[in-house]
Amino acid sequence: MGPKRAALIFRQMYPESDFFRVYLYGSLALTGRGHLTDKILLDTFAPYRAEVVFDPVKKDLKHENTLDLHAYKNGNEIGFARVYSVGGGSIEFEGEAERTAREVYALSTFSQITEYCVDNSMDLADYVLQNEPDILGHLELVWRAMKDAIKRGLAADGVLPGELNLPRKAKYLLNQSRNETPAMAEQRIVSAYAYAVAEENASGGVVVTAPTCGSSGILPAVLKYSQEQSGYTDNEIFRALCVGGIIGNLIKTNASISGAECGCQAEVGSACAMTAAALSYLRGMNPQRTGYAAEIALEHSLGLTCDPVFGLVQIPCIERNAVGAVRAINASNLAYYLPENNKVSLDTAISTMYQTGRDLSALYRETALGGLARAFES
Repeated sequence: MGPKRAALIFRQMYPESDFFRVYLYGSLALTGRGHLTDKILLDTFAPYRAEVVFDPVKKDLKHENTLDLHAYKNGNEIGFARVYSVGGGSIEFEGEAERTAREVYALSTFSQITEYCVDNSMDLADYVLQNEPDILGHLELVWRAMKDAIKRGLAADGVLPGELNLPRKAKYLLNQSRNETPAMAEQRIVSAYAYAVAEENASGGVVVTAPTCGSSGILPAVLKYSQEQSGYTDNEIFRALCVGGIIGNLIKTNASISGAECGCQAEVGSACAMTAAALSYLRGMNPQRTGYAAEIALEHSLGLTCDPVFGLVQIPCIERNAVGAVRAINASNLAYYLPENNKVSLDTAISTMYQTGRDLSALYRETALGGLARAFES
């Protein structure tokens, strides 16, 4: 998504061009084919002629997802831009502020937000709506897209694209109602929903970044199951999405949601925290307990590596969405029962996640060079 947005903007900057060349560096170069980055770039530049060059060797990059765009006219270069894909589809042109950012929240930590909510007798969704009063219409589209992704994923059969030849499992998982306890049934159904969305992402389908494509199955799986079981209205779901969104925004602002920058803890870990908070809000938990649920989810995702096999968003990504969804429910359950005097704050967990990610070897940050990815080397 980030490279696509960069290409769209760059093409508009140089409409007189007759040829474009894009160089992909870092994680984009190492996993770009598995993420269909080259395909989407060529499609985006069409009908112009374009070339995508993978350069996995270049070092000393400001961000692990870096791309250079060149525009040509009659064989002469007429334009250049370096762009950083910083996660969740957001991009930064070198020398400029983030293109997709809107500074709408004055408070930048969860402790500040909680204090503000308590002082003003409001909940976390109220705080979001105070800052973004028109967001509910957008969240209606988001929720519809999330449910559509689950529906398509559960209906689909066959093998996912790519050299792994990985069969889809969402439909199979949903239909495996063997002798099971209610707890087992819950985990199976939630996991099937998470699989459905993650498999749609792996096949190039439409998903909602929550906060990224690779972690897009966690939030919709838990919210859809919760709505089915507890009868929450769509409006209640929209408000829960507000709460999940503010947690994701805090992580993106104070740490990272980029697997290339901080490993899978920044993707699945962040999604798990967002989902735990959204579910806790639905259950009527106050801001403190909601933050506690998010902290538990993120704390126990610390150190989670990003090691996609063959650079595809399939192994371990799809299964990890299911595990993350179940973990989010467990985190909300713990926050519901335990006292609120937890020693580790959500703000501390967020900053710790970022430092942990920066300390991770590049082998474990979406490069497909280490971890599980090495087990499949020929």
